[in-house]
Amino acid sequence: MAATRPPIVKLADLAPGESGTFFAQLAAKARSSTNAGKPYFACKFRDRARTVPAVPIWADAPLFEPCSKWIVGQFFKLRGAFTVHEKFGPQLDVAEIRPVEERDREDGFTELDFVDRSRFEPDAMLDELQALANSEIRDEPLRTLVLKLLTDQSETLKWLPATATKFYPFAGGWLEHTLSVAKTCAWLADRYIERWPEMMPPLNRDLVVAAAVLHDIGRVKEYAGSAPGSVPRPGVEGELFGHVLLGRDLVRDAAREIPNLHPELAPLLEHLIYTHLTRPEWGSPRLPCIPEALILHHADDLDAKFEMYARCLRKDTSDGPFTDRDPVLNRPLLKRREV
Repeated sequence: MAATRPPIVKLADLAPGESGTFFAQLAAKARSSTNAGKPYFACKFRDRARTVPAVPIWADAPLFEPCSKWIVGQFFKLRGAFTVHEKFGPQLDVAEIRPVEERDREDGFTELDFVDRSRFEPDAMLDELQALANSEIRDEPLRTLVLKLLTDQSETLKWLPATATKFYPFAGGWLEHTLSVAKTCAWLADRYIERWPEMMPPLNRDLVVAAAVLHDIGRVKEYAGSAPGSVPRPGVEGELFGHVLLGRDLVRDAAREIPNLHPELAPLLEHLIYTHLTRPEWGSPRLPCIPEALILHHADDLDAKFEMYARCLRKDTSDGPFTDRDPVLNRPLLKRREV
C-alpha cells in the first residue's frame, strides 16, 4: 500500500508546537560561529504572512553542507515544527528540506504566494484584457499586433507589477493597472469623438485603445531576469533604456511580423508609448504630438495616483485623523471624516 503524502500547510498557519509540511522562501542566511569557534548557519524562512528564524544549523548537522549552497530568495519544501522558545522566541525546527521542484506545482506551489498580489486573479485579468482588445480594436492588423504581444508575454504579465515601488507594486499589478487604463481610455475616446466630430484628422479610437493596452509593455524587458516572488529590479537593459524605449522596441519588432498593418499606425503607436508620460522629468523622451496622447496620459496618471491614495488609506494603522506620511505621495492623507 502506497504511503500517504502529508498534506501541505502554510507556515503562517502553524500554531506553536505544531509540525507540518509547507513551502517557504529563504529570507536570510548568514554563516557565523560561537565564541568557542563552532560554525553554524543562521537562516530565516518566510511566506507572505510570517518570517521565522530557523534553529541554527550546526557544522556537524547533515544540513550544514547543503545549506552552504542555498541562495537567499530560493524556495524550499520543508517539514518542520514551529516553536516559541522562552529565550529566543519563535523558531523553526527543520527536519527535512529540499529546493522546490516543478512537480511541486501539483501540490499548489506558486511564487505568487510569497508576495503581495492583486485582489484579482491574473488569469482572469489577462483573459479580460485580451477580450477587451479583441472587441474594442476594430482594425484587424492592429488588433493582431496587440494580441500577439499579450500572448507572447502572457506568463510574465501574470506576475509583473506595474512598478517596483510606486503604483500597483505587487504581483498582477501590471494587469490590474493596464486593464483599468484601457477601459478608461475607451470610454474617454468615445466622449471626445462625440464632442469633436469635426476634428481633422479625427480621433483614432483604435489607436487610443491599442496604446492603452501596450503603454507599459516595456516593463517585461525592464524587469527581465526578476523572478516571481522577488522584488523586481531593472536588468541591464532596464537601467540603460527604461520601459518606455524598451516598449517602443517591442512594438516595432512585433509590427514587422504583421502583414497589412497600415504604414502610419505602427509609428503612431510607437509615438504614444514613447510620449505617454508627457514630461521629460517623468521620463518622456519627447513631447506628444497627437491628441490621442492626452487621453492615454491622463487616464494612466489618474489610475496610478488613485491606486497610491487607496493603498495608503487601506493599509494605514496609525492613530489620529491622518495617515502616516506616505513616502511615495510625500504627504499624509485625511482618513477620519464623516462624509
